Amino acid sequence: MRILYLDVDTLRADHLSCYGYCRETTPNLDRLAEGGTRFENCYVSDAPCLPSRASLFTGRFGIHSGVVNHGGTSADLRLMGPERGFFHGANHNSWISAIRDAGYHTVSVSPFAERHAAWWFYRGFREMYDTGKRGMEIAQDVSPVALRWLTQNAKRDNWFLHVNLWDPHTPYRTPLEYGNPFEGKPFDEWLTEEQIRKDFEGYGPHCANDLYGNGPVPDGWPRIPRQITNMDDYVRWIDGYDTGIRYADEHCGMILKELERQGVLDDTTVIMSSDHGENQGEFNIYGDHHTSCHITARVPLIIRRPGLPGGRVDTALHYQTDMAATVLEMIGARVPADWDGVSFAPVFREGRQAGRETLVCGNCAWSCQRSVRWDNWILLRTYHDGLKDLPDVMLFDVAGDPHQTKNLASARPDLVNAGLARLELWTADMMKRSASDVDPMWNVMREGGPFHTRNQLEPYCKRLRETGREHHAEALMRRHGRKL
Repeated sequence: MRILYLDVDTLRADHLSCYGYCRETTPNLDRLAEGGTRFENCYVSDAPCLPSRASLFTGRFGIHSGVVNHGGTSADLRLMGPERGFFHGANHNSWISAIRDAGYHTVSVSPFAERHAAWWFYRGFREMYDTGKRGMEIAQDVSPVALRWLTQNAKRDNWFLHVNLWDPHTPYRTPLEYGNPFEGKPFDEWLTEEQIRKDFEGYGPHCANDLYGNGPVPDGWPRIPRQITNMDDYVRWIDGYDTGIRYADEHCGMILKELERQGVLDDTTVIMSSDHGENQGEFNIYGDHHTSCHITARVPLIIRRPGLPGGRVDTALHYQTDMAATVLEMIGARVPADWDGVSFAPVFREGRQAGRETLVCGNCAWSCQRSVRWDNWILLRTYHDGLKDLPDVMLFDVAGDPHQTKNLASARPDLVNAGLARLELWTADMMKRSASDVDPMWNVMREGGPFHTRNQLEPYCKRLRETGREHHAEALMRRHGRKL
C-alpha cells in the first residue's frame, strides 16, 4: 500500500468547493472527495500551526504533549525527566515512527520543523526535504520536490509521502502572473459594509484597522490591502486567500496526475487535511488563526482509500488526531497506548460513521481559549483575550450561524452551563491521565500570555491612542490590570 498525505496549511473547510463554497476553489480536491470520503466535522484539538501538528504527529492532545503555544515552555514537548532512556521511549511515540515501523518508507517535503524549531517532527521520517523558506514557500517551491521523488519512486510499494503546501497562509503571495481566477465572481457575503466599518473602529491584532499584527500590512504584498476599510478591500483580501487555495489545489492536482501517469493512483490511499482554519472577519480577526472557534479549529479532511466506495460524507465529530490513529489501524500498526487519538477504522471500512460525543479544542498562541463542540453548539471560554474584544464566554449555533455572529450565551444559560460542565469534565479527565500536574495552558498564562501578544499591551495601546481609539486602549489597560 502507498499513502499520500496532502497537508495544506491554513485551509478552512468552508472555502473548499466540495464543502459547499460558492467559488470553485478546489476542482482537484473535489474530484478526490468524489472518489473518497469527506469528513464534515473534523477538528484539530489544538491550534494553530505548532500545537496542531504536535497533536497529529504525537497522537496526543496539547494538554498531554505540553505543546499549546508558539513560544515559551509550552512550545516544546514535555521533557521526560530522569526516566528518559537512550531512546525517547513510549511517551514520545510518533505517528510517523509507527508508520515506519509497520514497514513503510516515510518521506516528508516540508519546512515545518525549521519554521517552528520542532525537531521532534523529523522523528520517523526516512527522507526529509526542507524546502528552505520556513513557511514562506509557494506551491511552486514544494511540488517539484514531491514530483521528482514520485518520478523515481512512485511504483515502489509501501511508502508514505507527506507534502506540505503553504499558499493559503498570510501573507497571500500567489505569483501575480497566475492572475485572479475569482475577479468579479460571487463570494460568501455574510459580512456587511456596516460591520466592516464597525470592525475598523474596533481593535485587536489582525482587526480590520491593524491587519498585520498590531498595524497595517507593510508594502510589498500586492495581493492584499494595507487595511480593510470597506467591502472592496475585503473582496481584494478574500480573493487573495481563495487564489492561494486554488493555486495549492492546482499543484495537488499535478501530484495526483503524476500518480495516475505512473499507474499507481488507484492503489494509493490519499489523505488531504490542514493544520487549522483561518478567521476571515469572524470576531474582527482578518486572515489569521487566533481562536478555538468553529472556523479556526475545524479543518477539511478527505480520505480516498482503494477498495472503498467514493462520494461518502461523514458528519460525525472527529479529532484530526483520530485520523492518525485510523491510518495506523488500517495498515495493521499498533496505536500507542498513551495516545488520545482513537481509530474509527472499523466503521470507516463498513461505510458507517461513529465519532465523539464532545470535542474540546484549544488555542494559546494568539489568545488563551478553549471551545467545546457538541450537537450543533460550540461554547468558547476565553482565559486571555489576546488584546482582542473577546467575552469570557460565548455560545453559538454553528448550524444556523456558522460565522458565529450571534452570541447566545445570555439567552441560553442552560446550554452555557452544559458546555462549561463538559469542559470541566474533560479537563479533569485529561489531567488525571497527565504526566504533569500542570495544565500547559496555565504555564502560558504565568509566562505572560499567548506568545504573539506577549509584552504587546503597552505598544498596542500606544498605537490605539495614535489612531484615535483611546477608549479601546483604556479598556484594555483596565482589563489587564494596568494603570492608565
